[in-house]
Amino acid sequence: MKSSTRMLLLAVALAGAAACSGGDAADEAAPADTLTRAQRDSIIGASSLPGAGAVRDALDIADSAAARQRGVDSLMRAP
Repeated sequence: MKSSTRMLLLAVALAGAAACSGGDAADEAAPADTLTRAQRDSIIGASSLPGAGAVRDALDIADSAAARQRGVDSLMRAP
């Protein structure tokens, strides 16, 4: 059997063993996400990760567009 085939079979066996391993249901439950998308994006934008500047710029553009839309909406509601 080729080495790559053996590695594939080993990976499949390990994945199967990990999937079948018992565990407490409370341990496997994912914690609830407490941050909004905007909060997560803001944290990423403030970080030093590659591309963080683009995220920050996109947030600024979205905020500007939302402010402009609020202005238009207020004009439409005026008597």
